[in-house]
Amino acid sequence: MRTLNRLVLASLLVLSPLAAHAADEQPSGEPDVTIRQEGDKTIQEYRVNGFLYAIKVTPKTGKPYFLVRADGSDGNFVRSDYPDMLIPAWEIFKW
Repeated sequence: MRTLNRLVLASLLVLSPLAAHAADEQPSGEPDVTIRQEGDKTIQEYRVNGFLYAIKVTPKTGKPYFLVRADGSDGNFVRSDYPDMLIPAWEIFKW
């Protein structure tokens, strides 16, 4: 019984630093925002766990706009206010 207690205690001592390290590496829900100036624009990059998913561009004059990922590839961003796919809205029949 004493040997079993020692083995359990030793295994806990060995695994506790690994568990503490794993707890530090858990993903957070809060995005990391990097703000930088580029010419007359302010650019805010939004990242979660190092993954860049959106860019907000605020020009000195004009309205700010967002660039979001078009697909999973790197560097392929589109403006969120101008979607690529335009759906026709023709009126064929009216009742």
